[in-house]
Amino acid sequence: MYWTEFLTVALIHLLAVASPGPDFAIVVRESVAHGRRAGVWTALGVGAGIFVHVAYSLLGIGLIVSQSIVLFNALKWVAAAYLLYIGIKALRARPADPAAAELQADEATRSSRGAFVTGFVTNGLNPKATLFFLSLFTVVIDPHTPLAIQGGYGVYLAGATALWFCMVAWLFSQQRVRAGFARLGHWFDRMMGAVLVGLGIKLAFTQLR
Repeated sequence: MYWTEFLTVALIHLLAVASPGPDFAIVVRESVAHGRRAGVWTALGVGAGIFVHVAYSLLGIGLIVSQSIVLFNALKWVAAAYLLYIGIKALRARPADPAAAELQADEATRSSRGAFVTGFVTNGLNPKATLFFLSLFTVVIDPHTPLAIQGGYGVYLAGATALWFCMVAWLFSQQRVRAGFARLGHWFDRMMGAVLVGLGIKLAFTQLR
């Protein structure tokens, strides 16, 4: 019964998590500066941070939707505007200077706990994630969907996020791949920018059910 909704959530999340942002930057930095192990622990921290957003989204969704249509519309427009902003910004991405990606490895040992906390805090304080989850749980997910099902979505989102960034950590711990991404990454940014602009426009015209 909820498979269509789940697939919609999964698709939107895939597009959002693949869009470069603070989480992406911190995982890349940790992977390049401290190695694959630190990068993976940072990725797991980012995934755990998702539960922060899921928790307040679940706690606040009933109040937002049932108490104030004005507040709902305000939130919808803010979220849509943010998606348009980051989408247009990504569309304007320019080729990176290959030399800028040449970060020197840090000889100091990075603790697993330190890497995990860095990822967790970065995601937990990420305003992009805040607006994304509030819009996801107020617009995409039907407010009548049982909390247990919505919680299941949250578990999936956390796990998928962690898995994605573990892949990023593995990728960017390889020197040759990192250098190649530095040359071609702007095309990826532009593609994701077009997708985000489309999502922003769709969100702006979404009506409360």
